[in-house]
Amino acid sequence: MAYDVPPPTERPEPGYYYHFKHDPDGPLNNYAYYIYGVGHHTEDDCRPEDAFMQVYRPLYEAAYAYRNGGMFDLRPLYMFYEPARRDGKEVPRFKRITDPNLIAQLQALRDRMYPDP
Repeated sequence: MAYDVPPPTERPEPGYYYHFKHDPDGPLNNYAYYIYGVGHHTEDDCRPEDAFMQVYRPLYEAAYAYRNGGMFDLRPLYMFYEPARRDGKEVPRFKRITDPNLIAQLQALRDRMYPDP
């Protein structure tokens, strides 16, 4: 049961992140996301590995969630930390963006794309 699963000790900080598919030579917002936090699945028949979900929004217009009304994306939290493969190497699936200039640009984009919190 979802309520019997202890909360995760490791949780990503809210903020801006690039997905491993981000192309540094492409637009600054390709595969960029704002991570809000972690949600908890409330149904009894939830698989334990899906009890905690990463809640985030894409910051690029081609994303399904944006194109369909500005929904939130969800991903099982364990997948956030699970490495991905790129060019035959294991890489982090998400990487936090720390550059203040990039953050300011992505914040302006986020405010335009999702005017309501």
